[in-house]
Amino acid sequence: MTEKKLAANVRNGVLSHGAATEAGRARVGAAQLSHGMYSKAPSVALPALGEDPEEFESLLEDLRQEFAPPSAVKEKLIKRLARTLWMMERCDHTQDGDTLRRAKDADRGRENRLHARMMRLKITQERLRRLARSVSAYHYVTPPEDLEAMKHLHQDGVMGDMGEIALALFFELQAPDTDENGVSELNKARRVVEQVKAIFGIGMTEPEPDSTLAVAPIPAESQVSAPPDAPAEDDDGQYCENDKRYPQITQEDWEARERARKLLRNILSRQAEQCDAERKELLQESIAGPWREERAAEVAPPHQDVLLVRRAQESHLRHLRRITDMLFRIQDRERLTGGTEDDEKSEPTQNVAHPAG
Repeated sequence: MTEKKLAANVRNGVLSHGAATEAGRARVGAAQLSHGMYSKAPSVALPALGEDPEEFESLLEDLRQEFAPPSAVKEKLIKRLARTLWMMERCDHTQDGDTLRRAKDADRGRENRLHARMMRLKITQERLRRLARSVSAYHYVTPPEDLEAMKHLHQDGVMGDMGEIALALFFELQAPDTDENGVSELNKARRVVEQVKAIFGIGMTEPEPDSTLAVAPIPAESQVSAPPDAPAEDDDGQYCENDKRYPQITQEDWEARERARKLLRNILSRQAEQCDAERKELLQESIAGPWREERAAEVAPPHQDVLLVRRAQESHLRHLRRITDMLFRIQDRERLTGGTEDDEKSEPTQNVAHPAG
């Protein structure tokens, strides 16, 4: 190390010895006050931690009366015993306060979680009911909007394995010559033509709707009563003997599609009922509050915090046992020797250096 480097280290060492004034040392001591367990100024530490110094003095006076008559050694041990008991109580208050804070945080988070889940279930239930009403039509052909809605439900995973089955049934009930998005080849060609016309500004007229794709209400003149073998449970559906919207689908094709349509309608209706039942259960859970085991799991501190508190409690108990053992030994010796002032000041110090146990 060069002389220049050594001189710099000496100058830096002088600056790193901490606060030099009384005000600076007091400021540093106040900044280091985290729990007050090692503070030697109860009148300063206790109010800073929300505790009453008079209660500590009352505890100290009770211990003095318990181990009377007082002596120099006993006085020091009594003060240390009072501090140990006080710190044990502080540990209990710390655990109670931490548990209370965790419980409040869990309550706020639980209410938000339950309300969010109930809202999602309500939205899902309405989507399923709309799809079920749409599928209830006797001559049902999957429109693009229903297929898109079912894809979103399946991606969200709200229906589980039933979502895969329902999505397959929607594909099965599509119109002939349509892709996985429910768009026919004729409609694709029309869209291309419309895009070309829009680019070059040719014939800017309102495009005609695709009669093979649109799911418009059946005209009143084409609505007739269902035949005797039509499904009686489809109260919301409308039967059309010759549905002109889909001329490529024959009557035999409609009959072949009927089983898939009924199965899809039942799946959607049952899933909507399950969403409603689950939402009502969550509402009851929100009103009743958490059960005991759930509350215990919510307020449980992390593992490392549990170990720290346990070690602190064990340390306090060992310290309490040593101090009380020394105090009782001193009292026993005082009863045997008569308790002279010299004995109280000299001989008990040997027990402090060599405590029993």
